[in-house]
Amino acid sequence: MERPADGAGLDLNLLLALDVLLDERSVGGAARRLHLSEPAMSRTLGRVRKALGDPVLVRAGRQMVPTPYALSVQAEVGAVLERARAVFAGPGAQDLRALTRTLTLVGNDALAAAYAPALFARAAQEAPGVRLRFLSESHLDVPLLREGIADLEVGVIDTVAPEVRVEHLFDDVMVGVVRPGHPLLQGELTAKRFAAADHLTVSRKGRMAGPVDTVLAETGLRRRVVGNVGTYPSALHILLRTDLVGLSMSWARPLMDPLGLVTFPVPLELPPLSIGMAWHPRHDADPAHAWLRDCVRELVAAPR
Repeated sequence: MERPADGAGLDLNLLLALDVLLDERSVGGAARRLHLSEPAMSRTLGRVRKALGDPVLVRAGRQMVPTPYALSVQAEVGAVLERARAVFAGPGAQDLRALTRTLTLVGNDALAAAYAPALFARAAQEAPGVRLRFLSESHLDVPLLREGIADLEVGVIDTVAPEVRVEHLFDDVMVGVVRPGHPLLQGELTAKRFAAADHLTVSRKGRMAGPVDTVLAETGLRRRVVGNVGTYPSALHILLRTDLVGLSMSWARPLMDPLGLVTFPVPLELPPLSIGMAWHPRHDADPAHAWLRDCVRELVAAPR
């Protein structure tokens, strides 16, 4: 498709339609969000395609996926709409209860499992029009914040992108995790006994080693890793039913405590883990995003 030379006569309401279409990646889902019929939404998609000179969404099997151009403008479309909402909201604080938005968080899968219930409860009470979407960390190196795929990243922030805002929340420490009555809990726990146990690692990339192995190697020890899984919740259920030893951040205690799992200090000098949150500066003045950041500060960084 040829891209128009200018925006003369462009209906700016198409920006809202484009934002919802890219969020839902479905004509039917966008139609429901905008309270339109599917035929009307299909016609709107046609108008968006004509205005942009790009297909925007294309069929891939039974799903629709955004084109490279659509992905490249998604963040800017969202930012323009946020600025427009702020303009028309007038002076003073926005009414969070009147907001209709989807906010996306990305982080370790323990984030959603441990803190989503409380966050959904806060949203229902304070911002009922806000929908929350949790994405797990990807094994691919994708700039999710810059491209507008995610609004907030929470966890160990390792990005060095200069355009990303990073706020430190607290320093965490790795703890060992085992079932109640595990043999490792009996007697003095030394680094040698810890290393000799059968270990389970958690890694979306399938990694069998981590920082603890580096520290062990400095003492001339090597732990016995017998397996790996991709998510913390699945690891915890495995640990509950076996004699395997796992590691977890202490901030995941809301997951471990209800299962009755036992945590213990790792008998090594492990470096602290800096837990924080990161976002793109285009969200600095956005009331909905500021509300989300406040919720994360209160829920995740609460005294443990």
